[in-house]
Amino acid sequence: MASLYIKDSETAALAAELAARLGTTKTEAVRDSLLRRKAELVASEPKEDWLVWMRRYRAEHPLPPPTGKLADKAFFDELWGED
Repeated sequence: MASLYIKDSETAALAAELAARLGTTKTEAVRDSLLRRKAELVASEPKEDWLVWMRRYRAEHPLPPPTGKLADKAFFDELWGED
């Protein structure tokens, strides 16, 4: 188990004040603050362009090779047993 020792008295006091206001421990107050800040940073990161994502997806999941069959109305009617 790793521990975090806060050497700065002002920061330690802030953690204690926040914990008291939240009715929790300093550990929970610090964890909550860190998780919230991390979420803010992740939300502010630029999102991957859809086209870049789609190209990568297609490269990783290529379409099957062509069968040579013509996929027209007659083709689908035949699949469904319709004339």
